[in-house]
Amino acid sequence: MKLHKLSPAPGSVKESYRKGRGPGSGNGKTAGRGHKGQNARSGGGVRIGFEGGQLPLYRKLPKRGFHNRFGKTYATVNVESLECFENGAVVTPETLLEAGIIHEVYDGLKILGRGPLTKNLTVKASIFSAQAKEKIEAAGGKTEVI
Repeated sequence: MKLHKLSPAPGSVKESYRKGRGPGSGNGKTAGRGHKGQNARSGGGVRIGFEGGQLPLYRKLPKRGFHNRFGKTYATVNVESLECFENGAVVTPETLLEAGIIHEVYDGLKILGRGPLTKNLTVKASIFSAQAKEKIEAAGGKTEVI
């Protein structure tokens, strides 16, 4: 194989189509825009969602819900899920990701209090529910807010 013998696959390269270059080109004069009208003019056309002056669909439909710009989304884990760690282990968002208990940390980690906990663990998270904190400390573990 030599560089001067390389060529593109047949049919993969098309010649560029030059619009508005006279009647012989097959696309001269109006260049495929038709005669007159908003779309025939330079800079013509309508914005996205415009329906010719009719009340557009996005204004007809009711607004739904509320999105708090300042709200935070936490990855939540119940204390029963922490049973898979060994006694004395340090549980952080990173160790939970590695264990596959959570898939993403989002804005932080919140530990909730569902289920039993028998192992003494040091748990590092953004927020603890009162019940979760109680259960971790009752099992002989520690809670640390990060």
